Amino acid sequence: MTEGRIVQWLKQPGDRVEVGESVMVVESDKADMDVESFEAGYLALIQVEEGESADVGATVGIIVESKDDISKVGTSAPAPAATKAPASSSQAQAPTPAPPTPEAPKTAASSAAPPKPKLAEIFMPALSSTMTEGKIVEWAKGEGDKVEVGDMVMVVESDKADMDVESFEEGYIAHISVDAGQSCVVGEPVAFLAKTEAEIPLVKAWATSTSAGASTEKATTSEPSTSATTAAAAEAQAAPPVTTTSTPASMPVVNEGRIIASPLAKATAKKEGIDLKYVKGTGPSGRIVETDVLKAKEAQPVQPYTPPVGKIIATPDAKKVAKKEKIDLAAVKGTGNFGRITAEDVLRAAGKAPVEVGKAPATKSSPAKPAAAPEPSKTTTEIPAGAVAMNAMQKAVAQNMTASLTTPVFRLTYTIKTRALDELYAKLKPKGVTLSALLAKAVAIALSRHPIMNALYSEDTIVYRSEVNVAMAVALKDGGLITPTLMNADKTDLYTLSRNWKDMIQRAMDKKLTPKEYSGGAFIISNLGMFGVDQFDAILPPGVPGILAVGASKPVVGLQENGLVGVHKEMKVTMTADHRIIYGADGAEFLKELTNIIENETTELVM
Repeated sequence: MTEGRIVQWLKQPGDRVEVGESVMVVESDKADMDVESFEAGYLALIQVEEGESADVGATVGIIVESKDDISKVGTSAPAPAATKAPASSSQAQAPTPAPPTPEAPKTAASSAAPPKPKLAEIFMPALSSTMTEGKIVEWAKGEGDKVEVGDMVMVVESDKADMDVESFEEGYIAHISVDAGQSCVVGEPVAFLAKTEAEIPLVKAWATSTSAGASTEKATTSEPSTSATTAAAAEAQAAPPVTTTSTPASMPVVNEGRIIASPLAKATAKKEGIDLKYVKGTGPSGRIVETDVLKAKEAQPVQPYTPPVGKIIATPDAKKVAKKEKIDLAAVKGTGNFGRITAEDVLRAAGKAPVEVGKAPATKSSPAKPAAAPEPSKTTTEIPAGAVAMNAMQKAVAQNMTASLTTPVFRLTYTIKTRALDELYAKLKPKGVTLSALLAKAVAIALSRHPIMNALYSEDTIVYRSEVNVAMAVALKDGGLITPTLMNADKTDLYTLSRNWKDMIQRAMDKKLTPKEYSGGAFIISNLGMFGVDQFDAILPPGVPGILAVGASKPVVGLQENGLVGVHKEMKVTMTADHRIIYGADGAEFLKELTNIIENETTELVM
């Protein structure tokens, strides 16, 4: 793809744009794609109208941070060929083009290189506006495999999550130039596709010679060299490609050629095994939407599951469990994204119920023998050797922590008695309510009563927000930190909040959260109370109004309301706030409100 045509603008000048929101529909050479925004702000100017085309990488619209900045853009915005916007704005762009394939150096080695055949390249995509390089976690397709448009070909590690990357081209993977576990800059080719199976050797030979020539050129110019990827011979496919899509003979072909469908419809069709050419679209201009796919699924007979042939896609945890339980992954049906096998799938195949995180499997107790006292743990922690490179998320956290030094903050600490909250939690815990959901609900109600605590600073402007979203910090197993966000927490009932939070925790651990689910500048809760921490200060990330550090609830001896000395439980909370828009009195009033809700108005949490 060298240029794209804008089919429809989903936002108009003056509209608010959030991270992850679709702003336009772009027609590529294969399909119509919804394009999401990597920035939050207001759409100030549309530079390429509907029906018009622009080169890949050209500026098609300008997003500014506040409404007041819209007038500053006006007609002084750069022409579509320009790429520089005002300092306070960000530009909506088509996907960044890959650099042209460098010509082989004029050496004896490169002079014998074969001519460039017809091929397509798979590039390292930009999964966020700040991403400059990506690490390939896993290849879902191997050399020699057939690839269709929309097929998931690889998993790439971004700042916050592992993202499935789809192919915009069809063909056969002839050569993989960046193996799993390796990184490369955004826009660099990571694999090459041959148009036909017969052309695989030609494309592979050309790609291999090009890589070797590039390495030679780097060595002669004294630049840092990288080891060339060793090309593995493409294995002949003994069996024809296996398809999991249903193609009932009783249903007529509705769509021929290009199929126009929403991204959600495509994902649902892939998950359910529905061939979109048999689905009639009921959306705008005949576009296929998710409900169309679900109706098509109901109209088709259930197909028996057939174990996959060829490459098996499974998570690292699933592979470990399969090795431990001696389970053949080829016989396991995957329930993860794009049919990926998860650890839970392997446990089910082994006849074992998946164990919830933090819970040990139940065992039969023997009433005749008393339980022996547990022996002291003798396990030791393995210490990594020397310097260990950070992963993408750890790098992002480090950058955010450094950037936090540019925000002036202040801190306030409050002591809250937790008797009423503890009693409510004891009643609701059997119904699936979590303590995290209770805290999020209490904070959300307090935020709704003090709008300044939910506002954002934007260059001499205070941006008030109608939605009250609450994020909670979660530490990940392999290092790093993420803040899943509960949307509209003040208006969502407690039981739904708890279900949503449990789901988000699991997807955060699997690195499957979408950008909208962990970004957006929501007020943050950081709870270390479960570790016995009495009190701590949390660092305020950039673009966030405040963060509440929650300590442990512990018994304290003190004077009771009846005048007698007794024991009660209390916890300390410390709020760090952006002092550019929030003042000491604002923070004190907010903490006073939160304390009153937890101590005296717990009924508000279940209403």
